[in-house]
Amino acid sequence: MKIIVTGSLGNIGKPLTQLLMQKGHSVTVISSNPERKKDIEALGATAAIGSVDDVDFLTATFTGADVVHAMVPPKYNVPDMIAHARRIGSIQVQAIKNSGVKRVIYVSSYGAELEKGAGLIVGHHYIENDLFNLPGLEAVTLLRATYIYYNLYRLVDMIKNAGVIAANYGDDDRVVMVSPEDIAVAAADEIENQTQGKHVKYVASDERTCNEIARALGEAIGKPDLKWITISDQEMQKGYEAHGLPTDLAASFVEMFGAIHNGLLHKDYDQHKPKTIGTVKLEDFAKQFAVAYNQK
Repeated sequence: MKIIVTGSLGNIGKPLTQLLMQKGHSVTVISSNPERKKDIEALGATAAIGSVDDVDFLTATFTGADVVHAMVPPKYNVPDMIAHARRIGSIQVQAIKNSGVKRVIYVSSYGAELEKGAGLIVGHHYIENDLFNLPGLEAVTLLRATYIYYNLYRLVDMIKNAGVIAANYGDDDRVVMVSPEDIAVAAADEIENQTQGKHVKYVASDERTCNEIARALGEAIGKPDLKWITISDQEMQKGYEAHGLPTDLAASFVEMFGAIHNGLLHKDYDQHKPKTIGTVKLEDFAKQFAVAYNQK
């Protein structure tokens, strides 16, 4: 099959491209960075260098493809991340329509069924609706990833400076986590086995409480007594703003993580859990976390 992979050689794009090449598919990877061309070609894939803001470029790249693997990576240096996600998503949807592509896999997020109350994830909600309402598609799968492990890297500085993890979710709150590698495996499987119609599928690798996460990370970095405590939304907001985040962006983060604390974020996931989950467990990631922690 001829497959288009968006997201360049990122945390998901690279392992997905590797898997698809191993399976003998023809893969084109879209990247805005010309320096990525040699790395993409080193994997045996074709590089399409251009901007995701350019609907004509995307249309030309998508044309003739059997499947488009679409995603909108977060961008933190924009005034409104939700508006940015909606704009980039709408450009991809328009390019899919213009190109005549019939099959799409979109990497979304758990909580994307929510129109409000999920913070930054709401951007995925609008993109999902656009794809489900796009005429002409024979098959579309919304691959809803849960809390991606690499989000835990943001805790490194806090642990080093405060010796504790503090957020508006913590203690015995349950976190459903996923590895980018397991997302890539799920995406590759869906690309090869997708059936006609509209599908929503969740991807997860492990489920732990915040206390269990702190224990695993702490043991990996030589701090076995590391704690994860729950603070108020107000304290979380003040902390973000003290580190330079704009008020609105900080509020979106607070709302998103608060949805873990109140259970809203994984409510639909709990009703539609995948039959099997990924193989990369928390302890596996903790080893990578320790490397990043010790290099800081």
